[in-house]
Amino acid sequence: MEKQPLYRKVYEMLREQIAAGNYRAGDLLPSENELCAAYGATRPTVRKALERLVADGAIVRRQGKGSIVKGAPKGIGILSLKSTTTAVGQDVLTTRIILRPEIRPWEEAFSFPLSEEEKKRGCIYFERLRLVNGVPLFFDITMLPNEGLPRFTALSLENRSLFETLRTRYQLVVTGGTQQLFAIRADKRLQACFGIKAGHPVLQLNRKIDTNRVGFHIYSQVFCVTQGYGLIGTF
Repeated sequence: MEKQPLYRKVYEMLREQIAAGNYRAGDLLPSENELCAAYGATRPTVRKALERLVADGAIVRRQGKGSIVKGAPKGIGILSLKSTTTAVGQDVLTTRIILRPEIRPWEEAFSFPLSEEEKKRGCIYFERLRLVNGVPLFFDITMLPNEGLPRFTALSLENRSLFETLRTRYQLVVTGGTQQLFAIRADKRLQACFGIKAGHPVLQLNRKIDTNRVGFHIYSQVFCVTQGYGLIGTF
């Protein structure tokens, strides 16, 4: 990986602090002068980092007030869990790779139409199973455009966030998206994934996720079995 410019380092450190809750919604970030001193950066560098946080939806800048935190940046917890009995931080979240990333032809993206350009690129396809305390709750299929992601198929995604990997390695940031929800009954494959009986109710989400790269969309199909949990997140 190439060396990160200083504004990205400042952006990443501030982003992590907001995501960790060190700065909460409504809090003021330190002033530009204070950030310059803290990170050994120039004012233009700090401003560029703050502009990235604005684009993420993490802060809003108000003249005469400064940078006000709105909440965790988009891309963190777009589809997360909140336990109905315990705090999520006490749970053990793991990701198991069912099918490693591989390059495939691309003719369809679940229920979303593809552009001709996307079809020409082909996609990077992979499947994952997410578990909480060893219990499988999410099975997801993901398709990424096969462009601008060098060596992605060689990456290990075991117990790693896809959105964080795309952001830190390829400077791809989630900006929003569209999702469709369906109530279905488990077929044989979902029965095997989740260890459930035939006909068990499952929530299916088809998602088209927008990024800061023009024409680059992430497509995913997520199946959820969430007894004892609720879905949370910003989208």
